[in-house]
Amino acid sequence: MSTLDIDTVQAFLLVAELQGFTRAAEALGTTQAAVSMKLQRLESLLDKRLVERSPRAVALTAQGAAFLPYARALMEAHDRALASETPVRQTLSLGISDHAAGPEMVPLLERLHAVSSQLALSVTIGFSREMLDAYDGGAFDAVVVRQEGSRRGGEKLSEDEFGWFAARRLAWRRGETLPLAVLAPPCGVRAQAIRALDKAGIAWSERFVGGGVTAVVAAASAGLAVAPLARRIAPPNLVDIGPTEALPRLSSSKVMLHSKVSDPAKRAALRALAATFRSLADTA
Repeated sequence: MSTLDIDTVQAFLLVAELQGFTRAAEALGTTQAAVSMKLQRLESLLDKRLVERSPRAVALTAQGAAFLPYARALMEAHDRALASETPVRQTLSLGISDHAAGPEMVPLLERLHAVSSQLALSVTIGFSREMLDAYDGGAFDAVVVRQEGSRRGGEKLSEDEFGWFAARRLAWRRGETLPLAVLAPPCGVRAQAIRALDKAGIAWSERFVGGGVTAVVAAASAGLAVAPLARRIAPPNLVDIGPTEALPRLSSSKVMLHSKVSDPAKRAALRALAATFRSLADTA
């Protein structure tokens, strides 16, 4: 009687979740060829074609979609069995910049949990500078932050382009003081936006100061002000008025992963996090 191999099922799940062999290989810390071979073994064992491969995309076949819930149930049972042998559950502590998290936060945590359910997650959202300071002080296993100043090291996850986002009904005309919706200091995005406006000689005022990006986006969506946001983060109901209103161009910003963990389970979880973030950012 044939039996399913956990490694091949895990490879299939990552290919399905991350929609590609390259990202799945990054999450597993292996090569694309190795992931492809595992999937081929699984398809041969099941005598089913599970994915359709093309140069640009990977999609599940009808048989692959039907197998997906069984694969997830198998991995969950596997993780529970391993967890039952471990008296103390480890915690992966993450610090994530509010301007880096964006709409990916929910699927990011879902997929991170799916591939590392044996770990408890502790996630703190805040300013990049504060997250880095806390990381340097040993408060976090890893941080996902915007690159700050001349700091080196870390793993690049994405590079975001920024714009001046506002609701279409914003009551503002060129030449008037620009109303801003921003985070409070020491937000690096706020500092960059203000520097750019001052250099261009554009008068501005803080119409809304939020405690998080969600609040800033809400203020912009309500028509209160203009918010400097990464295009990946800005919701579709907001438009970038920068080009039409001759606002200064904002510099791009790298999103970096800094980590100093050595535990194999935590390292595997962070590989999955990095691969997932890249996958979601590429499709944003």
